[in-house]
Amino acid sequence: MQRRHFLKGTTASLLLSTLGAKALDFTDPLKTYRVGLIGAGWYGKSDLFRLIQVSPVNVVALCDVDKNMLAGAAEMVSQRQQSRAKPKLYTDYRKMLADNKLDIVLIGTPDHWHALTAIEAMKAGAHVYVQKPISVDVLEGEAMVAAARKYNRVVQVGTQRKSTPHLIEAKKKFVDTGMLGKISHVEMCCYYHMRANGNPAVEPVPDFLDYEMWTGPAPLRPYDGIPHKRWWRTFMEYGNGIMGDMCVHMLDTVRWMLQLGWPKRITSTGGIYLQTEGKSNIADTQTAIFEYDNLNCVWQHRSWGTPADPKYPWAFTLYGEKGTLKASTMSYDFIPQGKGEPIHGDVVYEKEKYPEDLKERDIELNAAPATRLHMLDFLKAIETGGRPVADIEEGHISTASCILANLSMQTGRALVYDPQKRIIVGDPQATALLQRPYRQPWEHPAASL
Repeated sequence: MQRRHFLKGTTASLLLSTLGAKALDFTDPLKTYRVGLIGAGWYGKSDLFRLIQVSPVNVVALCDVDKNMLAGAAEMVSQRQQSRAKPKLYTDYRKMLADNKLDIVLIGTPDHWHALTAIEAMKAGAHVYVQKPISVDVLEGEAMVAAARKYNRVVQVGTQRKSTPHLIEAKKKFVDTGMLGKISHVEMCCYYHMRANGNPAVEPVPDFLDYEMWTGPAPLRPYDGIPHKRWWRTFMEYGNGIMGDMCVHMLDTVRWMLQLGWPKRITSTGGIYLQTEGKSNIADTQTAIFEYDNLNCVWQHRSWGTPADPKYPWAFTLYGEKGTLKASTMSYDFIPQGKGEPIHGDVVYEKEKYPEDLKERDIELNAAPATRLHMLDFLKAIETGGRPVADIEEGHISTASCILANLSMQTGRALVYDPQKRIIVGDPQATALLQRPYRQPWEHPAASL
């Protein structure tokens, strides 16, 4: 099967216009990549299904510590992949990597597992697609970038806003052409009521779940129910709250649009201001400022109350001297300064081209075209030896910036990170927080730096 005979719909045409027709005009049969998935939950499966839709891959192995989830994922994969073969099943990612020579490994675990699984997959010779945020601490991210370069692996991060058709259009139309003029302020936000909060009782761990392995390097909390799909995100033990989950997308998109690197300084305030009744320990209210030369990128989230703009509850706004661009995963609006007509754009769906999307449980239909395009960009980088649009280094900058915002909130002071020296400048106490302690016997990958 040849790539040009396999691609379908808007995703293909947009990729061709973005990368150039030559990039996908293969005359030799496309290699059938051997694929493994670590973390077979909601988004792990979603990423895998998008890859299956755009490439005739052979999914040979799945890994998850929940045997029920694993069995269900295997059945779904066998129905979707061309061979109809059921993949081999594992509860330990190390055995999966040792038993199978994999070309590609997708990682859809909770955040506290991203670094160890990604680095081991790279060591085993696989290219990696890892979900955002890439890490739970800054030095994990540094170790992941170092591993990708050392083992010469392509690592694509699941910050697929860079592959979102209407956002690519907005960047080309308003930012790249100069229609906005000089951009000197950015606002980003999330006002979703997404903070799980309750007081479930401690209970016995079910036989089908290896909770010890699920916890891995993180602190071992008393088991109070199945931690996936949303419950784990409400604890800082496993991630970085709404800042690490949602700001990373918007900050990464803004950095891509405006060609920004590391912030010069990061300041953040916030905490649990309203939703104090449950076990959750992530901030329900937070503001952060990511400072660049003559530009501040300001983040605000609240998991309560009403959004500032109901049309854009999770979004970013670029303020330019000639106009303003509001954008989200669903749409964009350009508002000109003075004379001129507003311009609106909407998300691209591919329901007709991929009718199976409509039958997939819990699918984010608006994100499916973006993830397909992201997977194609990932494959192109593997085949050409280039860097993908969401290369691990870019994912690290966006992730670490959000982590540093949390550390600023924790310490109560502004932080300046030096990525060469891997320190917080002039702040030994904050520098010590760049690496979280690991639960034994797991070893933090920063030891290899």
